[in-house]
Amino acid sequence: MGNKKNIDINEFIEKRSDICWYVKDRKKLSEDAIVEAVLNYGDWDDVKKIIEILGMKKTASIFEKTASKKRCNYNKKTKNYFKLYFQRHAR
Repeated sequence: MGNKKNIDINEFIEKRSDICWYVKDRKKLSEDAIVEAVLNYGDWDDVKKIIEILGMKKTASIFEKTASKKRCNYNKKTKNYFKLYFQRHAR
């Protein structure tokens, strides 16, 4: 079951190569990197798809883990929006 989700998330990011244009081999991206890229650069349909693949709680958990680091790659507005979004929808 866990492998299926990893395959799905990697297939998803391969199809949406414009989200991770800066990566040569998207197959090697971690779930953390994919979630970060989708929340930063994807559209709302991409966000809904990533939540469908990983689940709301796991997506929120990955976001919270990466957004709480001293150095993170989230845009300020994106970080604020998804902090509020996940507080409301993932609890």
